Amino acid sequence: MNGNSLLSIKNVSFSFGKTPVVSDFSLEVQKGSFTTLLGPSGCGKTTLLRLVSGFIEPDSGSILINGIDQHGIEVDKREIGMVFQDYALFPHFTVEKNLLYGLNLKFPGKENAAKNMAKIHKTARILGIAGLLDRYPHQLSGGQQQRVALGRALVLEPKLLLMDEPLSSLDAKLRLQVREELKEIQSTIGITTLYVTHDQEEALSLSDSIAVINHGKLLQSGAPKDIYYHPRSEFVADFVGRANFINRTSLRGDTANVPDRIVVRPEWFALSSDKSLCITGAVLSAAFLGQITRYRVRLDDGSGNVVVADIPGRALADDYKTGDKITLKIERFISL
Repeated sequence: MNGNSLLSIKNVSFSFGKTPVVSDFSLEVQKGSFTTLLGPSGCGKTTLLRLVSGFIEPDSGSILINGIDQHGIEVDKREIGMVFQDYALFPHFTVEKNLLYGLNLKFPGKENAAKNMAKIHKTARILGIAGLLDRYPHQLSGGQQQRVALGRALVLEPKLLLMDEPLSSLDAKLRLQVREELKEIQSTIGITTLYVTHDQEEALSLSDSIAVINHGKLLQSGAPKDIYYHPRSEFVADFVGRANFINRTSLRGDTANVPDRIVVRPEWFALSSDKSLCITGAVLSAAFLGQITRYRVRLDDGSGNVVVADIPGRALADDYKTGDKITLKIERFISL
């Protein structure tokens, strides 16, 4: 186990019956970090959270928290806080009672009442919900409910916070707002967080480290920028950010040192007369999106392949119209 790791998952496998769900999975989660498990639906992300939390036990491998093997340790003894996709708030309890529920179970009795109340008020202030303590869940917005669910986990002062797609039920605008708040709260408190999402933008913006998963296997882990700029497979390149896969036979210009297949992010194209390395094709659509114009271009090499190019600055959408011939210079590419 790495000396700075809070959570260590070592060669963990798990199957439902004869169906493998997690296969020989290993990951180190650093203390105080925000680590995201990123992958498509059904790839094993939630199962991994259930394994870490103790709701299910691995078929093989080990899970260590602070160097202690968690095998056989009950869920409520693992010092883990959990925030679920549906928040799981008690509808008949006020916010205050929702926050107190876990504390009163862990620290019961009149002798702990004042201390428990002080903890929830401190947490409520940090999360910006101090004015909502007398309200019921149905009286709260989606973002407020999310903060209450987070607060209920944090008042127990867990070593590790697990979050399973907590923003998925929010609309796009609120999801962006709560996402920014969530990262600020996590950074302020400094709690080690293991977060599950299928949303690559969410993962890129929130995470210190991302673990990309598919079919229960870890494909790549590292800092968001490392994964974005240096993906190790086509799946990772395509799942983390937009990716255009282009064969060398489709390229024009100097292709002497170009591999058979490359990845080009949409923002790595430019409108330029410099044809040192470029593609040519016909514009299918041009959408002006403010800072960029997004072109969809069908290559003219006979393959029928379509690429997406995000051109910044003064390249307005009406510069090229549907059917126009266009040349796009490739300023950067990834070799896989």
